[in-house]
Amino acid sequence: MNGHELIGAPRVERATPREASIDPLRYCVMTTVALLAWATGPWAVLVMAGIGLVAYGQATRAGLSRTRCVLKYPTLVMLYLGVAMAGAMIALTLKLQ
Repeated sequence: MNGHELIGAPRVERATPREASIDPLRYCVMTTVALLAWATGPWAVLVMAGIGLVAYGQATRAGLSRTRCVLKYPTLVMLYLGVAMAGAMIALTLKLQ
């Protein structure tokens, strides 16, 4: 990675950034799976939601306006991931006390 590549970006070379279909759906899916696996602890949710939030932020700045995620809009997905992260942080805080 040269620092300018997006998380979740296709590895196929494209002529222009506009032609690239960047959709980090897998991070939304991974966060959902991590939420279902909450019994193993909130660390997985915190990490995957954080990665997903960064990926969707990059994709949105690169022009993503719709996603294949059930929520359809990157802003809603980012809100979902943020809520998942907040929940994981609260759970970790309560667990450590």
